[in-house]
Amino acid sequence: MKELQPINQHVLVELSEQAEEKTASGIIIPDSAKEQDNKGVVAAISQIENPEIAIGETVMFKLLSGEELDFEGKKYLMIPYADILGKIIETESI
Repeated sequence: MKELQPINQHVLVELSEQAEEKTASGIIIPDSAKEQDNKGVVAAISQIENPEIAIGETVMFKLLSGEELDFEGKKYLMIPYADILGKIIETESI
């Protein structure tokens, strides 16, 4: 089994597969015309002292950040740790 381990203060984020989009008239919208989704699940973190995120958490990051990668059949985004804007957490309602 192979593993992709980030280095140099990068985070590997797994992107969700987006369903193929069509207009009402049936025209398929290509991926290049879609806006990039700016959230994903942390798959790996480089050696960062006291990171505020953990593997498995859902994070939001800057649009157009990082480098998109295909690794072992999955889509990932390798982004700088500094481009993480926040994490999505579940809270209990009051």
